[in-house]
Amino acid sequence: MNLRRLQLAHTSHADRDELIIVGCSAEKTPTATPLPALDLYDGGCVPHLRARLGHLPHQRSRVRFLSAEHGLVTADTRLHTYDRPLDPARAAALRPRVRTQLQADLHIDRIPDDILVVAEPLYLVLLADLLADPHRPRIHWIADHAAGWPEAARVLDSWGW
Repeated sequence: MNLRRLQLAHTSHADRDELIIVGCSAEKTPTATPLPALDLYDGGCVPHLRARLGHLPHQRSRVRFLSAEHGLVTADTRLHTYDRPLDPARAAALRPRVRTQLQADLHIDRIPDDILVVAEPLYLVLLADLLADPHRPRIHWIADHAAGWPEAARVLDSWGW
């Protein structure tokens, strides 16, 4: 992935940038029309995340979901309800797409200083190229999508979110 970023010894919070990546959930809002991903997903930590920052445009713009169906999507990517669990074969097949989507995403915006990943271990296969990059941002990983919200909230508190 070869992400490059300048690390300053004393970076003020205003100069920092963060990103949240969340694994999709099996629980979704049934809908006949597409909904933004942050509103579609309804399991794990997503309801807490939506309540905390769904109404904050800057923070919402810094949320991504790893979808077993679509790869990497933004909080506002409109999706239909779907049922596709992530299994090892699907994770391996999606990995190149997620790598390409993440590269494009990170080159459009500033490279984040920190990334909070709230996702079960299998979702890390989708992020393997990012994780292997020696120039990657600092990664905070919470493996328990359902019960890990208090830990995720502490990370968000430390970011001032």
